Amino acid sequence: MNKYIVSAVAILLPMPLWTAVATGTEIAGLKPDQRPEGAPVISESVKPKGWYDEALTGVTRPYPKSLEFLVNQGAWFSPFLHPGMTGPYDLRGWHGPAQAKPAEPAN
Repeated sequence: MNKYIVSAVAILLPMPLWTAVATGTEIAGLKPDQRPEGAPVISESVKPKGWYDEALTGVTRPYPKSLEFLVNQGAWFSPFLHPGMTGPYDLRGWHGPAQAKPAEPAN
């Protein structure tokens, strides 16, 4: 039975690629050094009001020089701009006041 499943997967998996080639659809990665003709181009990224306040949540002034990357931050994803782990790992206070308990001494 397993050989039938493997055979079906081997046949069906490449089908979307064949379809795209047959219809002339652009496939990312075939010519990574060339943008497709007519592809959209981002000319500027406008930060909404309050963006810097949210991005700098939990960071006190004076801001370190290492955060100057925020000036050039476009619309791409950056983990710095989103809440991370909760509890004692929430160093910037994204999830509210710290609720960490002190570690118990080892006996």
